[in-house]
Amino acid sequence: MKTLAAGAVIGIIGGGQLARMMAMAAARLGFKTIVLSPEENCPAAQTANRHIIADYADHEALDALAAACDVITYEFENIPATAMDYLAQQAVVHPSPAALEIAQDRFNEKQFLHETGIATAPWRPVHDRETLIAALAACGGSGILKTRRFGYDGKGQVRLQSIDEETANAALAAINHAPAIMEGVVDFAFEISVIAARDMTGHVAFFDIPQNSHEDGILRRSIVPAALDTATVQAAQAAVQAIAHALNYTGVMAVEFFVGKDGALYANEIAPRVHNSGHWTEAACVISQFEQHIRAISGLPLGNPQRHHDCEMENLIGHDVEKLPALLAEPDIFVHLYGKNQVREGRKMGHITRLKR
Repeated sequence: MKTLAAGAVIGIIGGGQLARMMAMAAARLGFKTIVLSPEENCPAAQTANRHIIADYADHEALDALAAACDVITYEFENIPATAMDYLAQQAVVHPSPAALEIAQDRFNEKQFLHETGIATAPWRPVHDRETLIAALAACGGSGILKTRRFGYDGKGQVRLQSIDEETANAALAAINHAPAIMEGVVDFAFEISVIAARDMTGHVAFFDIPQNSHEDGILRRSIVPAALDTATVQAAQAAVQAIAHALNYTGVMAVEFFVGKDGALYANEIAPRVHNSGHWTEAACVISQFEQHIRAISGLPLGNPQRHHDCEMENLIGHDVEKLPALLAEPDIFVHLYGKNQVREGRKMGHITRLKR
């Protein structure tokens, strides 16, 4: 693929806040964007040049997107892999559908990490009550039952401390008997994510590593830099570089890790896209993760990911957005609201980044 010139068109599958911020970054570099999303008034429609309102599996809409775009990307994992495969037959797609297929299925993801030589929490596949009971025992007697697909922000998960037939039946019913894995509990000190970009030549650039905290399964805040020694930073980055090369990846990706109390790293999830824990880069870096992704998929050189401030990013979840007047009165604060009309509990409405001086 040639380097895209100003005026080229980038297609984005998905219309949420990540697509919104990618469209904004693309515009700064002179590109136009088209988003495809079934939601009529989606956040990305407010910043893109065009919005195709259609289901992700609508071949007619996918054909129209492919015909209009020079390259196509996506903002989240819960897109039918068949749709991305269909697009890839007639358009340039970055990251590749193969990366999506691995990341959107936890069984495939864990197998891939094992084959790449990257440690994870203990895990087992779950098909029914008997395999669930056996899996929990194999994982040390406590763990989290997770659907193989479509779970995020704590959805599609059931934590189990012990099990019998009745508990097993209830846990399986809670996930609608979907194919699942059991993941053992790691005694970790904290969580981090490594956000990296890989360009078409194989060059990889890393942003500084944030330390993340969650509430009710949803990211609450990311603090940069994380409390890591140099050896742990290098080990985490080496693992992500191995993942990116194994996938022949193009674009920004994030890999979440548990950091054990002994300093060991356990990969948790691969996100083949820009990531919530990287939103701080809008305020604390010259080149944000969103611009870095657009640069990578358009063939432009990657930017310098160095941060110019330590910072803390906090998600505005649900009615947190009502704190806006007070937040705007704070010094050294960056605010980004996502343009969502309806406030709901657990819904990400925006984020703030506080710069530390």
